[in-house]
Amino acid sequence: MSDGAGGTVVAHRVAFPPNWRTRIGLLALFLYVLYASSVLELTGERFIQGLGHGARFLARMFPPNVAADRLQLLIQGMAESLQIAVLATAIGVALSLVLGLSAARNLTPAPLAWTARAVIAVCRSFHPVIVAILFVKAVGFGALAGMLALIVASLGFLAKLLAEAVEEMQMKQVEAVRATGAPFLSVIIMGVLPQVMPRFIGFCAYQLDSNLRNSALVGLVGGGGIGATLFTAFQRFDYDFVFTIVLAIIAIVMVGEIVSGLMRRLFQ
Repeated sequence: MSDGAGGTVVAHRVAFPPNWRTRIGLLALFLYVLYASSVLELTGERFIQGLGHGARFLARMFPPNVAADRLQLLIQGMAESLQIAVLATAIGVALSLVLGLSAARNLTPAPLAWTARAVIAVCRSFHPVIVAILFVKAVGFGALAGMLALIVASLGFLAKLLAEAVEEMQMKQVEAVRATGAPFLSVIIMGVLPQVMPRFIGFCAYQLDSNLRNSALVGLVGGGGIGATLFTAFQRFDYDFVFTIVLAIIAIVMVGEIVSGLMRRLFQ
C-alpha cells in the first residue's frame, strides 16, 4: 500500500482477532453460574461435609451381603426386571413399527404423519420415572406400571428414529414396487423394510439395553423389579445389601450391552 509520497505503508493484521460475542457470552455464563450456586447454597463447606458423609456411607456398604435370604430377594427382583425389560421392548418394537411408519412424511399423508409425530413428541416429553409414577397412580404398584412406562419410552425413541430412517431412504425401490401395482402393505414389506431394517434392529438392541437400566429406575417409584428391592433396602438402611444390588445391576447391564452388540453384528 502506498502512502502517496513514494513510501510503502504495511498494514498490520491481527492473527486472531478478539471475538467479543464469545467473551461476553462466557462472562454471562460465568456470572450466572455464580448466581445459581449462591441460590442453591452450593458452598465448599457443604461439599467437604458431603465427602465425609459419603465416605461413611461407602464404608457401611462393605462387604457386600450375600446371605441366602438376601440372594433370594436379589434373584427375584432381577428376574422381574428382566421380564419387564424384555416385554416392554417387544411390545414397544411392535407398536413403534406402526407409529414410525405412520410418521414418515414420504410414505403417509400429511395429516396422519403429523398426528403420529405429535404422539411421538408426547411419548418423548417425559422421563420414564415420571411416566412410571403416572402409571403407578393409574394401575397400582407392581410390574405392570413399570412395563407400561418402558413401553411409552420405547415408543418415543424407536418410532422417531424409524421415521427418520424411512425419510432418509432411497425412494427408487419403493417406486419400483409401486409400479407393479402392489398394495400398500406389500410396498412396506418389499420396498421399505429391507432398506431400514438393519438400522431398526440396531435401534431395538440399544432400546433393550436402555430398558434393562430403566427397569431399575421405574422400580424405585413402585414399578416393580429390582428397583423396588433396592428402595426397600435403602429404607431398612441395609447398605451392604444395597451394594450387592448395585453390583448385580451393573452385571446385568454389561450382559445386556454384550447381547445388544451381538444382535447388531448378527443382523447388520
